[in-house]
Amino acid sequence: MRPLRLTTTVSITDVEIASQPRTWRRALDAADALAGLVPHTGRVLYAGCGTSAFVAQAAAILREQSGGGETDWAYASEPPAGRHYDVVVALSRSGTTTEVLDLLRGPFAGTRRVVVTGAVDQVPPEVADEVVDLGFADEESVVQTRFPSTTLVLVRHLLGEPVDDLPAQAEAALAGPLPADASAYSHFVFLARGWALGLAHEAALKMREASQAWAESHPALDYRHGPISAAGPQTLVLPLSELDPMLVSDIARTGATVAPLAGDPVLRLVQCQRLAMAAAAGKGLDPDRPRHLTRSVVLPAPSSTHPTSV
Repeated sequence: MRPLRLTTTVSITDVEIASQPRTWRRALDAADALAGLVPHTGRVLYAGCGTSAFVAQAAAILREQSGGGETDWAYASEPPAGRHYDVVVALSRSGTTTEVLDLLRGPFAGTRRVVVTGAVDQVPPEVADEVVDLGFADEESVVQTRFPSTTLVLVRHLLGEPVDDLPAQAEAALAGPLPADASAYSHFVFLARGWALGLAHEAALKMREASQAWAESHPALDYRHGPISAAGPQTLVLPLSELDPMLVSDIARTGATVAPLAGDPVLRLVQCQRLAMAAAAGKGLDPDRPRHLTRSVVLPAPSSTHPTSV
């Protein structure tokens, strides 16, 4: 059994969560120089891995819904086959993720490529026609918090959404109580609709990474179609967007609890990040260094004599 190690100091991740209002303001102030994140015209693909894939999902839905044009998203390791794009926007905090670089060098090598990163000096020059520098939102921890949220606040601003008040609202949320006592639950479910579904996936990932907890994420109205069967008194449901009242009633009948999250989906994500850190602390885990994870997945070149089978 893994020994319990109580954490008595504030983790890097806690500090980086608390810094999000500052990085959001900086992104808004520098938006003109960072506008490559949201191409104005053409068919666009957003792509990334892990957290960045979920940000890509949210950004693609936001751009298309705003009338920006046809927009897809993909895991960098699973690019759409046979589709043409005018611009590929690749999200990579580290600038070194193998699958992202392979995507840019391979199927979309002839497409205009924009790389959004927190480490400009790590991006190989041959893979990018433009680099969006979010170095001010880069992080030391393996677990990402401010890079994804800053990217989404900036996307929404560039699409014309009124997000100038979000930093102040985030400061208030950070000063308030947690939405629930993480130690009272063993099962966490994150639900959302629309672009906020990417945030639900990201919130569940944070809970798994930081606290090794059983965490799921689903489209809100699809939750009834199977996943709700696992709900019970040890389940905490966290909505990243508003839930249909009938769904809330259905969840209540399982004995599960719906957390009182409210406000903008990005603010709800911040609260979910805080909850994941609390869950980690309760288990004596180090959220800055989750087991089996590194800041960037850099893979060795495939061997021609030992092909990989899937």
